[in-house]
Amino acid sequence: MSQFFPAITEDHAAFIARQPVFFVATAAEGARINLSPKGMDSFRVLAPDRVAYLDVAGSGNETNAHLAADGRITIMFCAFDNPALILQLYGRGRAVLPQDVDWMATAAAFTLLPGTRQIFVVEVESVQTSCGWGVPHMAFERERQTLSKYHAAHDDAARFAKYAVRGHSIDGLPVRNPTAAA
Repeated sequence: MSQFFPAITEDHAAFIARQPVFFVATAAEGARINLSPKGMDSFRVLAPDRVAYLDVAGSGNETNAHLAADGRITIMFCAFDNPALILQLYGRGRAVLPQDVDWMATAAAFTLLPGTRQIFVVEVESVQTSCGWGVPHMAFERERQTLSKYHAAHDDAARFAKYAVRGHSIDGLPVRNPTAAA
């Protein structure tokens, strides 16, 4: 049975910290729904009502466009071991880029990864947990190193030229891109 909470509890934060993967969903009017898996050491609970995650340049920047247009975001964690649990964070988010005034304070919560493009900060409006009994058991083997290796081998100009210069989402919504290296 689902339960709703007004904020992240200590038990929720501990569960989140143990998960090697999370999923981010955003949408904007007239645009496709974006759903992205995330890994690496990129998620932080900053307060019971605030979280953030580090975004590394990759195949697109839909979350940036959707949050600028609409602001709504859902983040889901699910246990692939015991005990079974699904935890979803519902809130409103925004991108913090290296050129933004609050970049240094926001980035202080992370070890920046090669290819860091932005940090998404989410004001959590509600938390939902559910049983997760339909989620399979799986074992975490290791992080993939391909994206980190790519970014480490290229300077900021080259990597942002490839991954961050497109000024729009796949649906044509505007995207804010970094103007300074992370």
